[in-house]
Amino acid sequence: MEIKQIKLEKNNFYTVIFSEGQEVQVSEDLLVKHRLLKGSEITPELFEKLKASAGYQIGLQMAYSYVSYQLRSQLEMRQYLKKKEVSSADIQEIMLRLKELSLIDDQVYAESYIRTQMRMSDKGPYVLTQNLKLKGIDSLIIEQAMYLYTMDQQLAVATKVAEKAWRKNQTKSYQENLQKIRTTLMQKGFGSEVIQLVLDELAFEKDEESEQNALMIEGNKLLRRHQRLERSKMIQKIKGQLYQKGFSLDQIQHFIDEEVKEDE
Repeated sequence: MEIKQIKLEKNNFYTVIFSEGQEVQVSEDLLVKHRLLKGSEITPELFEKLKASAGYQIGLQMAYSYVSYQLRSQLEMRQYLKKKEVSSADIQEIMLRLKELSLIDDQVYAESYIRTQMRMSDKGPYVLTQNLKLKGIDSLIIEQAMYLYTMDQQLAVATKVAEKAWRKNQTKSYQENLQKIRTTLMQKGFGSEVIQLVLDELAFEKDEESEQNALMIEGNKLLRRHQRLERSKMIQKIKGQLYQKGFSLDQIQHFIDEEVKEDE
């Protein structure tokens, strides 16, 4: 079988075209290994061998490219190759080769992920655990990698989250602000022990002036919202909703006495 033409494709593979019209796509490695040159001849047996190995070689080169700029988990690699329409048999062979070359290793992936997230994100261990599970990482591997996220490091990250949340919610009542910090830390993936330690360490001070300002803001919002109600129902709703927002009964009653009376 005489090679009539060799074309370089966009994916850095080569299409070898034969004088009889057959063609096969090969990697540069195979091109060099079998000395495939324009005008040279190969046996039908080699042609069939090239056809059989084409899928594996193309898939392997895709895999090399996929891990060249970022670590990948086994699940991510399998999903990527499947999306590229690599056959299941070739995927199995490719995965074995990648493991032999230490290009795919879920333990290394998990540890690298945890180190990066500790440095770059504000997420706690529970969120990181869930994210790794979505990447197909085994629970035992996740548990081992999570030892990297020490209690001291969790406290450092959680403290920054808490301080930011406190500043953001200065227009809320003291109690509501504390509750929002708890909720934020839980949503970020921190456990109850870390959350309590952070709150105890920071011991946010209650500012009476800020508390009064927050009460006026929330109270006036409720006044406008319920102004069409009959007076007793309006007062009942305002009292209940302000109490839910963490204001004391004395503060609420003072607001009612001053603001609702004036509003009348």
